[in-house]
Amino acid sequence: MDVLLVALYLAGAAALLRLFVLARRMRAGGPAGRLQDVHEAAFLGGGPARVADTALAAMHLDGRIVIGGPGVVAVVHRIAHDPVERAVLDTLAAAPSGSLRSLRLGVMTHPAVQEIGDGLAARGLVTLPGPRRHLRRWCVGVIVGAFLLFPVGIVATVAEFAVDGPSVPFFVTVMPLFFVCFLAALICGTSSARPVSAAGLAALAAFRREQGGGAAEQVALGGIRALSDRDLWERLRDAARPEGPVRGHRSRTSARYGSDTTAAAAVVMWCAGPETGGGDGWGSDSGSGSGSGSGSSCGSGGSSCGSSSSSCGSSSSSCGSSSSSSCGGGGSSCGGSSG
Repeated sequence: MDVLLVALYLAGAAALLRLFVLARRMRAGGPAGRLQDVHEAAFLGGGPARVADTALAAMHLDGRIVIGGPGVVAVVHRIAHDPVERAVLDTLAAAPSGSLRSLRLGVMTHPAVQEIGDGLAARGLVTLPGPRRHLRRWCVGVIVGAFLLFPVGIVATVAEFAVDGPSVPFFVTVMPLFFVCFLAALICGTSSARPVSAAGLAALAAFRREQGGGAAEQVALGGIRALSDRDLWERLRDAARPEGPVRGHRSRTSARYGSDTTAAAAVVMWCAGPETGGGDGWGSDSGSGSGSGSGSSCGSGGSSCGSSSSSCGSSSSSCGSSSSSSCGGGGSSCGGSSG
């Protein structure tokens, strides 16, 4: 039994070492760097939904658009200062109804917003979807292996008592290994839940120290909760809520979180391009407090990545059914060629 005990501890140590290496490699990211604009800070803080909320709030507060009730948007001055704001105007022009819910989703899935994630990933500020999935698989494997120690320990204990008589039960000697492996895998799995690298967190912290305190910066860093305009906050909060139960296909992720993939207003997603390892989800509440951060996946579970007004496709389209598929082609992260 001593040989079996040593073998189990050596296997456990090797698995833990592998977990540590994978976690360190994934979280290290690239060299610390400065964020280029407020939209990159918003993406790091809350994904595409936070970027959309930031642009909408900034344009409303400076009078270029008006977000009225109940959730209707109108253009006052067709002026855009960056690609994300151009995406707002273009998406609104393609949606004559002026629905804030549809506009917000269209901006979230617009290539101009999705490519922010690709750029951050290329600079090492966002962790790549591929390594995150690989780490999660290892975490699950270590947890399963830890629980397999229970039947092994029971069988070995019975055999030990039958041969040697009373002694320290084998089951007791493997319990420390179980707890160490289980807790380590649990911690590693939790650390892989948020796709921001250590370099990304440092860049976001530096931006927070240097930001001027404008409305756009406040929303980017704190979500729509930071808005002093409570009417605007309520309208953006309502736009982030799902409209109702989904009909037909539901992805595994959206079913878990109860997201409406037809309206998709509550789905916060980053449909990463092929160069960044395929699609993966982005969990964030976008500052709305309405559970909008479902972290839906694009390309890893067949979940939705569409909107009625974006180049990602229709509202009921599927991003793909395999873990390696991407949402579109031509190097774009969520649709066709970059615009």
